[in-house]
Amino acid sequence: MPTAHLILIGKPGCHLCDDARDLVGSVVAKLADDVSAPEITFEERSILDDAELHERYLEDIPVLLINGKVHNYWRIDPVRLRTALLEVS
Repeated sequence: MPTAHLILIGKPGCHLCDDARDLVGSVVAKLADDVSAPEITFEERSILDDAELHERYLEDIPVLLINGKVHNYWRIDPVRLRTALLEVS
């Protein structure tokens, strides 16, 4: 079974990061019963805890990575995320 590892890069107190977290959670929950969906794992990383992430993404948060590749910056589109997750192989 394919796996999609999602990493949301943001920081505490970032309202766009909070919105992105909620949206990702909603999309993942809706895919839970979809047999064509990959196994999905999710983690968050803060730019305040990692100097490299801070330098790389300070102006772009939130950033969502799927299997290590940038999926989106700032605002996450739920349809685009769902499509990307279903295309993971």
